[in-house]
Amino acid sequence: MSSHRPIRLGIVGACGRGGSFKSACEALGSFVVQAVCDINADKLPEAAARLGAREYYTDYETMLRQSAVDAVIIGTPMPQHVPQSILALESGRHALSEVPAGVSIHECRDLVRVCRRSGAVYMMAENYTYIQPNVIVRTLVAEGLFGTPYYAEGEYIHELKALNEITRWRRTWQTGINGITYGTHSLGPILQWMPGDRVVAVCCAGSGRWHRDPRGDLYENEASCVMLCKMKKGGLVKIRVDMLSDRPHAMTNYQLQGTDGCYESARAADERNRIWLRSLAKDAHTWMDLQELAERYLPAFWKEGMEAARRAGHGGGNYFELLDFLNAITGRAPCPIGIHEAMDMTLPGLVSQQSIAEGGRWLPVPDSREW
Repeated sequence: MSSHRPIRLGIVGACGRGGSFKSACEALGSFVVQAVCDINADKLPEAAARLGAREYYTDYETMLRQSAVDAVIIGTPMPQHVPQSILALESGRHALSEVPAGVSIHECRDLVRVCRRSGAVYMMAENYTYIQPNVIVRTLVAEGLFGTPYYAEGEYIHELKALNEITRWRRTWQTGINGITYGTHSLGPILQWMPGDRVVAVCCAGSGRWHRDPRGDLYENEASCVMLCKMKKGGLVKIRVDMLSDRPHAMTNYQLQGTDGCYESARAADERNRIWLRSLAKDAHTWMDLQELAERYLPAFWKEGMEAARRAGHGGGNYFELLDFLNAITGRAPCPIGIHEAMDMTLPGLVSQQSIAEGGRWLPVPDSREW
């Protein structure tokens, strides 16, 4: 692929989530939206015009067959992520897929197999790993200021019962299955804070079924599900996902504990992200505001892209994940969330669904590197 011409993008799910990448594409200037695809034929021409696409399709396979796209952004419902990623990779197109990577272990195996034999890049678009506080914590870990991280928590608390009725696939794939169905936003940053580690076993339990949909049916997913993750290096991680409880959102809650430091994210707008680091603290009982460390420990890539990133949405995630995708497909840098990192973030949640069905039994999490 020539580095002197823009990369021709195809965006599938252009009338929904896929369309939200417009600002990031414009800010980077290295992509041109060649084609868009969506099954919503009525709104597709408008989406194509808004994204500046030269072509639009209601059938994904037709787009891959007829359009000269170099890469695709997959912003479709969860059950489409693996089939559409596979079709892209098998046709030689790079794929940036929304989260989670897949909805079953069986199809995840298929995706890994295709990634191994394809010369194209696969990346999972876990944008919470790019949120500024999470990036600062990642840098502090890399600098050794936490010592050895051994415990972490992540919570995604986002009431979406009304959204279930608008984007109906969520009623099946997010709240129609018990266990952790949407856990990569919580687990993804934590795995980057525990470099070289992975989840080897999980158990999962829920708080009971307390909510009904507009038809009077109980949601299959219990209101709050908690997954405990045993790490390969001996640490422990707790993940809570709640998309049903009536309360304000709290989607970016995290904690990290290491031998020489700890971090607790703000749980409300009037709170601060607080951190204690042995080497920087005044004493053993005084917190610091994480933002006090931003000037020194926020990486250059974030500072340089800060304004463009904020305009692009999702706390900068859209911009920076597209930048990393660009660097990976042009050979400038390794893909940071390639197939095995995507599996590390996705598979624990899939195994948790089996665990909660078996009364919370601890179950092993497969390592995709061994498939």
